[in-house]
Amino acid sequence: MFHGPTFAFKDVALQMLGNFFEYFLSTGSNDGKLTVLGATSGDTGSAAIYGLRGKKGVNCVILYPTGRVSPIQERQMTTVPDANVHCVSVAGTFDDCQDIVKSSFNDPAFRERVKLGAVNSINWCRVLAQTTYYFWSYFRVTDMNSELKEVHYSVPTGNFGDVLAGYYAKRMGLPVGRLIVATNENDILHRFFTEGKYHRRSINKTISPSMDICVSSNFERYLYHLTGDDPVKLKEWMDTFERTGELTLEEGSELMKKARTDFGSARADTSQTLDVIRRYNDDHEYLLCPHSAVGVAAVEVDTDEGREMKAATVCLATAHPAKFPDAVGDAVGQENLPPPPKQLGELFGMETRSDECPNEGDRVREYVIAKVEGGISVVKKDECVMCNNTKKALVMGAVVAAGAVVVAALTKSKKK
Repeated sequence: MFHGPTFAFKDVALQMLGNFFEYFLSTGSNDGKLTVLGATSGDTGSAAIYGLRGKKGVNCVILYPTGRVSPIQERQMTTVPDANVHCVSVAGTFDDCQDIVKSSFNDPAFRERVKLGAVNSINWCRVLAQTTYYFWSYFRVTDMNSELKEVHYSVPTGNFGDVLAGYYAKRMGLPVGRLIVATNENDILHRFFTEGKYHRRSINKTISPSMDICVSSNFERYLYHLTGDDPVKLKEWMDTFERTGELTLEEGSELMKKARTDFGSARADTSQTLDVIRRYNDDHEYLLCPHSAVGVAAVEVDTDEGREMKAATVCLATAHPAKFPDAVGDAVGQENLPPPPKQLGELFGMETRSDECPNEGDRVREYVIAKVEGGISVVKKDECVMCNNTKKALVMGAVVAAGAVVVAALTKSKKK
């Protein structure tokens, strides 16, 4: 799913979303203006920027955690020159950035002043668009294997949006079997489905940075359905979680039984992820990015635990491996990395634009207002500092994905 302009699955939804925004603004909706404020752990930011760059009536402000996205992911965001795009490095984690976005939406005066909109999977359109590839892949797999009655899915996830789309596809009637929630060391979702403990912990920095998330925003949507669509109960749960950092369901309860019926889960740490990348390269000549490898590892763990997979399992490949050359190189050897796609290889010869803001919601909102209402080149040093980094780095070594081979094989089989 990573054959879009930023080589990440999020292009599927965000290319559509950008066109939707521009169209509805052209009709006079929202007074013809929109300020998109988003947070990214890596891929959402660049996909949002490429979906919104140059769109009339749209200002795009993307917050990302300083030092916690890959160099290529940061370059993909900060090399975009369009005047309506603003990249902001925040000293903190993705969860900090996401908290700033959420608090901004809970500020009615700010929201109305800048005409605030969302581009994260907070935006329902993102989840809606992501249901499409569950249907597409189901039909392609069953075209090739007509005896199959259902298809399982393993989904590497941090913010729960991608796998939630599969849940909704299943509720719409698609014969989806098992939905496996695949996590890295930041395993709050896995701990919930295995122990009933949705307990917040500090974030571990891993080789799959787009999944380095401690609080999964879309999980609240699933919890709503788990309560039987009871907003009062959901509010009680979320108030408890916000106050204590913990939400616990009793082991053996009907709620936990239902949750485990809806989802399976697995956790893959760094060593397991690297091993999967190495083995699939050696055995199948297919290079996985570290996020996609977590999804593949999850299937192996799930099967090892004795659950027989009675139908095909689709692992969602979420990003091009060339975006993570260090991690992939650790698995297969830096000397074995093929050249990156041209679009990625050129990034390190381009100028960058980025701003720095402290990890404070009020300061970020002041920055957004200044940008939207005329823009600034520099603000006070102790608030937000414009950083025009024009240094050039060595052209990266990276890898070429075999995803196109899979698409070609599916197409060939379809023709047969």
